[in-house]
Amino acid sequence: MKILIASALLLAAPAWTLAQTTPQTTDKPAPHATAKKAASKTSAKAASAKSSKARAKGEAHSAVVAKASATSSRTRLHSGAMQVAAGISAAEAALTPDERAIADNVYTGRMACELGAFVEVEPDAQSPGRFYVHGKGFKYHMSPVVSATSAVRLEDQQAGAVWIQIANKSMLMNQKLGQRMADECMSPQQVTVAEAIKKDPPPSLLDSKPSAK
Repeated sequence: MKILIASALLLAAPAWTLAQTTPQTTDKPAPHATAKKAASKTSAKAASAKSSKARAKGEAHSAVVAKASATSSRTRLHSGAMQVAAGISAAEAALTPDERAIADNVYTGRMACELGAFVEVEPDAQSPGRFYVHGKGFKYHMSPVVSATSAVRLEDQQAGAVWIQIANKSMLMNQKLGQRMADECMSPQQVTVAEAIKKDPPPSLLDSKPSAK
């Protein structure tokens, strides 16, 4: 019996020794699988970069289109404003012969007025026949107006201002405010007339003698 046990142990010993010396395999991934995984990751990064670039290009294109649209809108608005201004200028240029005759008789230059005030009448070089009437705190763009009297009359209808010129003086009125802004304004020509009137005043209607019956 002992001999049989010893024989069995001798037979089992080489198998046990071989099992102890055989290296155990590990669960490391195959080189092919690792390479495939790396290639897949690289492709994903490339696709993401390409998508980001495409989005950036699309945003840049949208910005350019928006800028071009804004510029086009500004151009149309500017063009429209220029057309309106041209229409206003054309309307202003259409003076009648009577209005042109009035404009030819307007005294220009700086004129002293009462109470130390002054008014300056300046021709509008861009619109012949019209004038800038200005002084301290005001400036009007005026056009000639035909009146029933012999007085020269200029008006800025939008502001309600009126410049009335007679032989010996001129005055500036604001019809909207209902007040006289400047009076006794005289050009050199009007000063001459005023001096002549002082020396030889015209006869008063009250001084006229009744006709003999």
